[in-house]
Amino acid sequence: SEAKPSKEETPKGISPVKAKKTPSPADAERRKLRPGSGGEKPPEEPPFTYQLKAVPLKFVKEMKDIVLTEAESVGSSAIFEVLISPSTAITSWMKDGSNIRESPKHKFIADGKDRKLHIIDVQLSDAGEYTCVLRLGNKEKTSTAKLIVEGI
Repeated sequence: SEAKPSKEETPKGISPVKAKKTPSPADAERRKLRPGSGGEKPPEEPPFTYQLKAVPLKFVKEMKDIVLTEAESVGSSAIFEVLISPSTAITSWMKDGSNIRESPKHKFIADGKDRKLHIIDVQLSDAGEYTCVLRLGNKEKTSTAKLIVEGI
């Protein structure tokens, strides 16, 4: 007869309630966050809390203008260089507001925090404004410099 009460006490009545109760606040929290992660505000949270607090996204060294005269520039190369932090940030390059794809003409070099855009065989048409876009989570920074090719 002693076995019976202990069976009833084995949280049959309790455990379903407990099991339901405990996860539900957490579930609610999770549910609250999840739709947000695609929506308006919370995207800030994930990258924010664990990455950006520790490491601000920045250009340690900004791009500098490159000035070449046409005579010396044609056939030579120009290299824009930035130093970024943290090295996990993603860089992309633009010329006059349009994305540059890597090609035989444009080489992207990423070495840790050192990022370079190598313009090979510079022509007059390569002159313009070049921008390095730095991204981490939902943060973005840009650094811009000009490639100036001076006619003779």
